[in-house]
Amino acid sequence: MTDIDHRQLGRDSLFLMADLRLDGQDGEHRVRVRNLSAGGMMAEGALRVSRGTRLEANLRHIGWIEGVVAWVQDNRFGIAFVEQIDPKLAREPVATQPSDDYAPRYVRPPLAQNEVKRLRKL
Repeated sequence: MTDIDHRQLGRDSLFLMADLRLDGQDGEHRVRVRNLSAGGMMAEGALRVSRGTRLEANLRHIGWIEGVVAWVQDNRFGIAFVEQIDPKLAREPVATQPSDDYAPRYVRPPLAQNEVKRLRKL
């Protein structure tokens, strides 16, 4: 199998946002993640990077990952991760169940009997 054939295996096309911190620069930059695999990702944004730039990427449900810019083309660039990740974690929903604090009353379970007793009659 050639490098080109191998490179396409296990790559998920998706649309996520990520934050990047470039080595030697202050601040974070927001980019769009166009595809993600265990060994790297393609990002898109107005950020100017060059091949070989060390950086950290913050992906939801995964956290900060160290990487190196592998290629640059226009406003897109590839990042090779220092350590492999599980890309399926980034695809998981942000919240699996709505919290009682944020769910509307009509989708929450009925009040417990002790809570009903605390209600004030008008």
